[in-house]
Amino acid sequence: MESIIQFIFEHAQHAHWIVFGALMLAGLNIPVSEDLMIIFSAVIAATVIPENTYKLFAAVFLGCYLSDWVCYWIGRHFGPKLWNISWFAKTFDKKKINTIEQYYEKYGFLTLLVGRLIPFGVRNCLFLTAGLGKMPFSRFILSDGIACIISNTALFTLAYTVGKNYEALISTLKTFNIFLFSAFLVAIISFIWYKRTKKAAT
Repeated sequence: MESIIQFIFEHAQHAHWIVFGALMLAGLNIPVSEDLMIIFSAVIAATVIPENTYKLFAAVFLGCYLSDWVCYWIGRHFGPKLWNISWFAKTFDKKKINTIEQYYEKYGFLTLLVGRLIPFGVRNCLFLTAGLGKMPFSRFILSDGIACIISNTALFTLAYTVGKNYEALISTLKTFNIFLFSAFLVAIISFIWYKRTKKAAT
């Protein structure tokens, strides 16, 4: 991930294409963090290339959304045969897949919406399970599209706001650290004074 981020910084003008490509790889379960890509894209948009903000958001959204389709069709096309592949069997726990299937049956769209907010491999399990369970593709792309736009917009906006105001944020953190240190120092002095006063009284 660090090398990808470094590469994006060095080629900021083409960051939207790089981010899109990296997110598409995530659909193949290659370890690319979707959250980091979104946050990093928003920070670059806020601080380095504000003129490409819309391009970066489009890259983030389309990369996340279309990579979900890849994962869905892998599950739908290959089905249970996937567990014959040792790498796949180690990566995707059958119990987790079965649990997600139950959530789909019980909560439907909410499973995708909430699941999209959970990182560390949960998302790909969601999309794969939808394919394995042969969820109608039209229903999948509608539900996932709504979940994707909500989660991506929220995270991108938050990261963009923080990135745009990073100087004020750093200044606030410095002030907070000074206050925290002062309070800690006062607490230590008060404790020492209390101990000495108590010792003198006895």
